[in-house]
Amino acid sequence: MVRHLRGEANAGRMLPFVIEYQGRLVGQLTVAGITWGSMCSGHVGYWVDQAVAGRGVMPTAVALVVDHCFRTVGLHRIEVCIRPENGPSRRVVEKLGFRSEGLRPRYLHIDGAWRDHLVFALTAEEVPEGLLARWQRARSQQAHAKSPSADPGKPAHPGK
Repeated sequence: MVRHLRGEANAGRMLPFVIEYQGRLVGQLTVAGITWGSMCSGHVGYWVDQAVAGRGVMPTAVALVVDHCFRTVGLHRIEVCIRPENGPSRRVVEKLGFRSEGLRPRYLHIDGAWRDHLVFALTAEEVPEGLLARWQRARSQQAHAKSPSADPGKPAHPGK
């Protein structure tokens, strides 16, 4: 498998990445199906260890890779195709603001059957500030909204 990934990467058709968190391998993210010419696109696939799910690891990794693809590699469009029942993966693209483009019926052969996938996409023009910057801003706003002092009608230190 490593030989295949390396060969595809050397041919410019794939960008495989590993994801580390606190010095431990916790996932993988691959940009595959890279197409040049008038399309300049690729699609992203990923997985993450359940032990770190929900900590922002995967949205951060996807944002970093998308920025790399748009700014350094020169791609124009990134797609993520997700099985409809995969809620955690859907949350990743929703958090990052990927645009929903609909359903691809019987898109990939998985577990012995052709499976439907939902399609999400972004183009470089949709994130001129970079996807990581947009993700960090959204997380910051979310954290601020959750803090007790964020509500002007609530005292910052109740009972004092």
